[in-house]
Amino acid sequence: MKTFIFSSVMFFMAAATVLIGQNKIGCQAWSFNAYTLEETLEKMESLDIKYLEMYPKQRMSPSDSSFTTFKMPKDQIVKLKSMLKKHHVKVISYGVISLRKRSDWVQLFEFAKEMGIKTIVTEPDQNQIPVIDELCQKYKIYAAIHNHAKPKRHWWNPANVKDGILNRSKYLGVCADVGHWKRSDLDIISSLKLLEGKIFELHVKDVDIPTLNAKWVPMGEGIIPWSDVFQELKKQNFKGNYIIEHVAKKDVIMDDMRVNLELIKANLK
Repeated sequence: MKTFIFSSVMFFMAAATVLIGQNKIGCQAWSFNAYTLEETLEKMESLDIKYLEMYPKQRMSPSDSSFTTFKMPKDQIVKLKSMLKKHHVKVISYGVISLRKRSDWVQLFEFAKEMGIKTIVTEPDQNQIPVIDELCQKYKIYAAIHNHAKPKRHWWNPANVKDGILNRSKYLGVCADVGHWKRSDLDIISSLKLLEGKIFELHVKDVDIPTLNAKWVPMGEGIIPWSDVFQELKKQNFKGNYIIEHVAKKDVIMDDMRVNLELIKANLK
């Protein structure tokens, strides 16, 4: 019992030091995985979304078949920066990514440093946590543990996430994917409470049923209690980022994204 109390106190003492800025509304590039990055940026600009979470396997442009990998050469990084500047978009996070070699982690953190990326979103093997935390502290870059739905990996359960980052540095926290929580039939509010103070960003998406067979639907048209979610986050004084992740057919994706964006804005007023 004493060990549990001590651990819990240490967790929340660490949580109290976490502050990665005011709320930003961003887009996970996977939302436009049917398009290239250049096309994604064009669509984001039309939606007036200025922040991007980039993932590693999106093609750069219709005329450039290379991918958005963290291993891209320097000349490709120059092209990427130019593309982002043209469309007035900033990459604030990168993922979801899982690596097993220390050398790859180092290369990823070097890429994040070069790009000014503040948060790496990852779903790593548990034995990678010490390496990640070490590099976070060295580079002053945050790492957020992401969850897919059960039984994928260890992190589907928020209790496992809390245990995994217990007594780690302030740079190691959580990317709470509320849609996958609901697909795992978890209580979202209880899960948010469990990880209070260590949530760096949320992947926001809605689903129609609380099972692995769930389909993504526009926010507010599914079963996630968004007013309760935002109320809880306000209670927690959440200062992290809302990253919209939504997949739909090409003929409706932009309309769906507008619905998602407006729901978030309305709840942040």
